[in-house]
Amino acid sequence: MSKKGILLVNLGSPKSTKVEDVKEYLDEFLMDEKVIDYRWFFRTLLVRGIILNTRPKKSAEAYKTVWTDEGSPLIFITERIKKKLEKMVKVPVEIGMRYAEPSIETGIRKLTDQGVTEIVLFPLYPQYAMSTTETVIDKAEEVRKKHFPDIKINYIQPFYNREIYIDCLAESIREKLPKNFDALQFSYHGVPERHIYKTDPTNTCNLNDCCSRDQNPSHQFCYRHQCFKVTEEVIKKLDLPKEKVMVTFQSRLGNDKWMEPYTDETLESLGKKGIKNLAIVCPAFVSDCLETLEEISVEGKEQFLHGGGENFHYIPCLNDEDRWIEVVKTLCEEKLNEFYLV
Repeated sequence: MSKKGILLVNLGSPKSTKVEDVKEYLDEFLMDEKVIDYRWFFRTLLVRGIILNTRPKKSAEAYKTVWTDEGSPLIFITERIKKKLEKMVKVPVEIGMRYAEPSIETGIRKLTDQGVTEIVLFPLYPQYAMSTTETVIDKAEEVRKKHFPDIKINYIQPFYNREIYIDCLAESIREKLPKNFDALQFSYHGVPERHIYKTDPTNTCNLNDCCSRDQNPSHQFCYRHQCFKVTEEVIKKLDLPKEKVMVTFQSRLGNDKWMEPYTDETLESLGKKGIKNLAIVCPAFVSDCLETLEEISVEGKEQFLHGGGENFHYIPCLNDEDRWIEVVKTLCEEKLNEFYLV
């Protein structure tokens, strides 16, 4: 008789703030062809010849600013989600990270050791991108074929347009939004523009008007469209005027053309435009991590204040809020029920 389980998958984190551990993590992360999509030779030249000789020390210092007694925020927040979820479902729950430990293989093995043969795997990314959802599924399939050929995996798809998620995100923002704010900035993790074209099966995307169309076959795989869609639906729920809301993209790497407008450049310019009181949220992430706690709430704040802003308010991710755990439960149970229908 088959037994079911749930695997929650997040990005991952170095095992410590030591430079060598950060370097090991960055090597696995940046050598992923779904993240830096150059041919192997040029990717190796860039990552191992340049980046890993210059970036790990700086990144280690950044990680130290967000590290806690519990360790990496992304890891322990994902653990908290797991612990809350397993009290609400009747199947085993484990976590896995796309990079470093606990790995996807470790998570699957923990489930199979409990007799699980059918797994609902949940990539914890609201929007689809080749560097997030796609690489998680590719890695899980690689692990399954190599080590666990007899198990079945049912993948939860991006949930950016699910009403239960939009309601959850909107209410979380509503509770944390300052009463007096001049603008609300939605800062999403950026990707190179070519990633948008690569994931478009219709070859119709032009990074212009197609994202705003009501219907387009490419929307299922278009990260850019999905970011704007989340923003649009949330501001409807919050009943905010569009002129008080903006969308930007953060965390670009290298000299390639990434999606615009850029978060850092926008933050530096807002004060000059009369935006003195800013609230900012990062809906590409469900768990606070280096990119939110350091890049936005520390560096981003400095950029905004340096540019003439006065009050900067970072709105935390959903993390382990009970309303978010309810969403996770619902999405997981939908996929668990699909096993029963087969």
